[in-house]
Amino acid sequence: MTSSFFSSRASLFALSSVLALSGCAFAHEGGKKPQATVKAKKVVKPVQGDEFANFNQWRDVADFIDRMAEKNGFDKKELQNTLSKTHYVDSAIQLMKPAPPGKPKNWAAYRSRFVEPVRIDAGVAFWNTYADALTRAEKLYGVPAEIIVAIIGVETVYGRNTGNFRVMDAITTLAFAYPDTPNRSTRMAYFRGELENTLLFARDEKIDPFSLLGSYAGAIGWPQFMPGSIRKFAVDFDGNGHIDLRNSPVDAIGSVANFLVQHGWRTGEPAVFPATVDMTENWQRFIGQGLEAKFSVAELKAAGVTPTIEPPSDMLFGLVDLQNGAEASEYWLGAPNFFAITQYNRSFFYAMSVIDLSRAVRAARNY
Repeated sequence: MTSSFFSSRASLFALSSVLALSGCAFAHEGGKKPQATVKAKKVVKPVQGDEFANFNQWRDVADFIDRMAEKNGFDKKELQNTLSKTHYVDSAIQLMKPAPPGKPKNWAAYRSRFVEPVRIDAGVAFWNTYADALTRAEKLYGVPAEIIVAIIGVETVYGRNTGNFRVMDAITTLAFAYPDTPNRSTRMAYFRGELENTLLFARDEKIDPFSLLGSYAGAIGWPQFMPGSIRKFAVDFDGNGHIDLRNSPVDAIGSVANFLVQHGWRTGEPAVFPATVDMTENWQRFIGQGLEAKFSVAELKAAGVTPTIEPPSDMLFGLVDLQNGAEASEYWLGAPNFFAITQYNRSFFYAMSVIDLSRAVRAARNY
């Protein structure tokens, strides 16, 4: 999702809702695989908020309404009426709480949930169906078609799992009742901004804000854009005069490509190079250095990081460590394009699963 602050725990929960799909792996018998097709998106019933909460009685909500009226020209009574229909979603609160200490991170297990037959076959079908739009996006933005395909596959299994929470309910709840965590004030400020963007987007597009369905955090549509990302990065790629990430896969394709470009994607450059580390050297200082490629190949080599495929000497990298439970970790040199993907979801696991799924879908399509 493009809500880049979310934890990997949130991502792991989100994917648990699609395990029923991704677990339906099947074997293909002999020769070429049968032609896959894009399945129609199923109609989902909105999740009703757990309970009614009169948000209009909350002081912070009253302050929010005042700011929306002053800053964006909203009518206070209309906003009060809108918020009077909003429900409190306790499940969104529970899902935002930090995960309890548990098993160590396991890249192999995470990867297996995304790079598997159902998602690969669906990716091939999606690519075949929207080949023209993908080619156009690749030419316009310089983002390879397989990367666009993989992100939409990881996010929603090509529109099959876009979420059925009312976005107004989820975002309002998180904006004013975020769980008690060390970063609570920052998170509530973020979600209040997203509530503002939800209302502005609905006004701009002349739609009922309660018609927007999404994840428990408020991410919307095929590519799971937060409302703020829709307003900043989404594009009307099908040319019908409206941005609709819920019902237009073509808009989703163009929007994903534009998001990546706006977050540093570089045309024609690779994303990762495999590497090993010398345990006797000082390579650990490159771990946890943020989501940015800022070290030269020479610096990394001097500290005991050895690329197994020689990268261009003039590129910068970050050291990517993929922890594998009790097994040895994998190490990669992440180029700027790798870190562009992490702006979609701030997780090395996420970005690498996108890259691996993109390779698998391309290989299956060319089979």
